[in-house]
Amino acid sequence: MTDESDSLDTTTGAATAADDLVVKVRRLHRRDLNRVWEFLKRVFRDVNRETVEYQRPRTKQRFLDVYEQPGIEQLLFEVEGPKGKSDIVGYAECAFQISGADNWMNERYFTRRDMRPMFVEELAVSPDYQGRGIGSFILEQLEHLARVRGCTHLVLEVAENNKRALHFYRARHFQRLDAAIFLAKKLSAESELLPARVLAGRPEEGEDPAALDAEVVAEEKIVVPVAPGEKPKKKAKKSDKEGKRGKDGKTAERDKEAKGAKSAKSGKTAKSDKPAKGGKKAKNGKPAV
Repeated sequence: MTDESDSLDTTTGAATAADDLVVKVRRLHRRDLNRVWEFLKRVFRDVNRETVEYQRPRTKQRFLDVYEQPGIEQLLFEVEGPKGKSDIVGYAECAFQISGADNWMNERYFTRRDMRPMFVEELAVSPDYQGRGIGSFILEQLEHLARVRGCTHLVLEVAENNKRALHFYRARHFQRLDAAIFLAKKLSAESELLPARVLAGRPEEGEDPAALDAEVVAEEKIVVPVAPGEKPKKKAKKSDKEGKRGKDGKTAERDKEAKGAKSAKSGKTAKSDKPAKGGKKAKNGKPAV
């Protein structure tokens, strides 16, 4: 995770002719933690807007925890200001073994290639001092520390779209170790929320709301959202006239059935009376008509 000067100048601690500034390096002290955290936020603010991974510790607590971990070097680069006040112009953090519970680094990759790397976790240069050789001085200090500790390589991570940092490292003979990149594919999916639904009309006086709700559930009718300004279409309700018609129809049907039953009864009575009359005439000895 790095952000460096794009200058190819190899000045190491030398003063510029303009203002005779001298860069000094020292190890980080506990009293420096808050200042350095604010410095890192400022350095990586623009880079982190364009990258998938944070180019600095995700939280201040993680940064503070690094200070307590053994085997990690934290170096501070400063210049002395006009009134004797020192300004932070650079910061470097490195480790001699893979550290961090969420680190994906494969240690066997380096062992099989007989590599003894020093891992550069952070390398940051103040935006106000970029292009003045500070990045080169920091990198030279890290190379010197790695050689003294018996390391054979410097290993670091940089975002592929951090063009300025890539230019800085490639100009100093860094080579790509792995071809891993982040890939993403946009998926088309339906909304998790159902479309709008038209409510049933208000219950009329005397109607049971629970029974009406049951009818709505049985219909399971979902209405597709309409265009803005257009009213959704509601299901047509039976008018009072139609209901009356239906009621009259039932009444007429019942009247018709009753009339048919009466006619059938009358016909049966007339039929039975005729034979009785004929039988009576036959009994008197008169011929039947």
